[in-house]
Amino acid sequence: MEEKNINEKESLELISQMIQSTKEYIEVGKGNHFLYWGYYTTALAVIVYLVYEITGWKNSGYLWLLMFVFWIFMTIFNRRKHHAVMTYTNKVVNHVWYVIGSMFIVTFAVILVLGLIYNHYTSLNLMMPLSAIYVGIGVSITGIIVQNRWVANLPFVGIGIGLYMLTALYLNIPPTISWNLLFGLSFIIMMAIPGHILNKKEKTEC
Repeated sequence: MEEKNINEKESLELISQMIQSTKEYIEVGKGNHFLYWGYYTTALAVIVYLVYEITGWKNSGYLWLLMFVFWIFMTIFNRRKHHAVMTYTNKVVNHVWYVIGSMFIVTFAVILVLGLIYNHYTSLNLMMPLSAIYVGIGVSITGIIVQNRWVANLPFVGIGIGLYMLTALYLNIPPTISWNLLFGLSFIIMMAIPGHILNKKEKTEC
């Protein structure tokens, strides 16, 4: 079987097609995963804040466990949804978010186990800043893969917010309920806005 050599122009066209296929793969219907996760997380952040402000329930932070419910829902939804043709680039994006998702699970498990052992549940406060950092890294890498500088750079705002929270905890500055709103804002900037950018760019190219 003869090997077919491709020239530089054909190589660039092939790469372009793979990137476009990845953009289509990321997008779902009129929105995409960034929009779904960005707006859901922001809405939940506002709900946690309002529940605390209205009822004074000190454990309103446990409502964040609803993120796992949404995660299960999205997993089932994705398996039923028809996607674009799977390319190597698509697989790379999948692996990036597999690593990010695994980091979430491992982090939550370690923090929860240590909290149970030492009866120190305030360690769960670490989940908020670490989540902002993890997601920011995942979105930024995705932006690099699909070659969109806005998607690649906007997440650094969220990463900065996560580092601010993490540093505050290290300096023994107690978190406030308003951190939920700040966390929600970080997801608007590093997930929802990039999601709209991807959608707008895709519509322009069509």
